[in-house]
Amino acid sequence: MAKSPTTEAEDGIVATDGFIAVIDGSTSKSTLRLTPNATNGRYCMTLIAEYIRQAEKNMTCREFCCGASAYVRSHYPCELLPRLTEHPEDRATASCVVYCMERHEVWMVGDCQCLVDNALYENPKPCEEAIAGKRAETAKKMIEEGTATLSSLRHDDTARKSILADLVASMAGQNVEYAVIDGFDIPMEKVRIISVPCETKSIVLASDGYPFLKPTLAESEQALQTQLRSDPLNIGRYKATKGCMEGSNSFDDRAYIRFEP
Repeated sequence: MAKSPTTEAEDGIVATDGFIAVIDGSTSKSTLRLTPNATNGRYCMTLIAEYIRQAEKNMTCREFCCGASAYVRSHYPCELLPRLTEHPEDRATASCVVYCMERHEVWMVGDCQCLVDNALYENPKPCEEAIAGKRAETAKKMIEEGTATLSSLRHDDTARKSILADLVASMAGQNVEYAVIDGFDIPMEKVRIISVPCETKSIVLASDGYPFLKPTLAESEQALQTQLRSDPLNIGRYKATKGCMEGSNSFDDRAYIRFEP
């Protein structure tokens, strides 16, 4: 049994007597809405949280992936299944990182991260780095040529708009080249399973909204704020497919939980 979490931040966190999880809904890249009350990513996050709350404590990672995927799929209208099969960008999609207390394992499905004591584990999308690099070069060129400024890009990120087609195209690899939970079969070889040693003192689970994951929430937030002050567009040392827009407190949703296993 894991002890009570010592720190946590934001929603997307589920803690039961069998599992602790961080769930990160994917940013929508489609005009289709599967429910009127939420984006597709948030909807998927909600569904996965519902599934975890009623999941059997001793299930395997494979059983979790199959069960969570089936639960999301069961909420799709039947008439939309052909479209969702052909267009992954229209699906309710999320990544998650789950600690299973019974099995002393961390399961990483999609783009998420964790610390087991001080060892960092990540599971990034294979094409994300290249697309982020393309956006960074586009933004730098716009600023150098005077067609955009730091301020204008924070108001209207035309550099991100220039890569949207690449982001949508990359989603053809969803549950083929990389794993997510989206209601379709998950290739288990793309899911990362981490065995947690019995002597482990601390585990951190977090979304990819923290560019530099640290052992405490305060340190992680400080590193994030340092990044946002020095490079709010995320086009320098740390490159991302989006920056911190004007009026926002960060460039992405974030969730963080630390606990003793």
